[in-house]
Amino acid sequence: MRARARPSFWVLRSPIPAGQARLLSLVSLGALAAVWCVCSYVQVTRDGEAVPLVPHYFLPAPDQVLKSLFYLFFEKDLASAVLVSAVRIVKAITLSVVVALPLGIMMGSFESVNRLFDPVVAPMRYLPITAFIPLLILWFGIDEAQKVAFLFLGTVVYLLPAVVDAVRLVPEELVQTAFTLGASKAQVIRTVLIPAALPAIFDGFRVMNAIAWTYIILAELVNSQNGIGYILRLAEQHNKPEWSFAGILVVGVIGLTTDFAIRSVNRLLFGWREVDV
Repeated sequence: MRARARPSFWVLRSPIPAGQARLLSLVSLGALAAVWCVCSYVQVTRDGEAVPLVPHYFLPAPDQVLKSLFYLFFEKDLASAVLVSAVRIVKAITLSVVVALPLGIMMGSFESVNRLFDPVVAPMRYLPITAFIPLLILWFGIDEAQKVAFLFLGTVVYLLPAVVDAVRLVPEELVQTAFTLGASKAQVIRTVLIPAALPAIFDGFRVMNAIAWTYIILAELVNSQNGIGYILRLAEQHNKPEWSFAGILVVGVIGLTTDFAIRSVNRLLFGWREVDV
């Protein structure tokens, strides 16, 4: 008797139908929202007084966060703060791409270049980025240049290894075939290594984008008069945890939106890839 096929939900390392994937995502978000509401609105008796299951100073209620979100947008100009932070991130990412792309391609193409730069670059990935804040203040002051330099340092050390690995993962058969057809080293790099590595490099952009939106809060803690980090610092100064939750929610939504945009561009440019990104 023929065995009954397993539901696609339980197939090991296999994609599931799009509808099922969306349903599971909604279930997880709904469960999180339900837990949040229970913790915020369910009352318990403590010392003869009805209080929320989790105190609001520890976990603000959803309606408090929503009201704070509107307040920050209309009273604290949160939209302009987000724009300022986004401009800083774009500047830092642009600098990272300008440095990491050519250097990473050369390091991935020539082992001699890799041996020259890797002893300097490799340890940077393991150093805490916050440790560089005093040095960056010394070198660039406490204004805009310091914030962009901080974000640049935090992103370039992750993008550079991604570019190197992407170039190295290009199948050797492609390189040897190009040499067999009479291509020079420069032609192999330009017509084989770079085009074949671009999809993986674009994946590195997603990681760099996530890192940038993570570090923007740290970057804007030093003498900042605008930006999303400044808004979160105001929340701390005014003892407003609901402002902090609203700001974190905004950063999360922006991060997911920009990640979706990068993935969409990736699919548009490299739709020939078999593996979905």
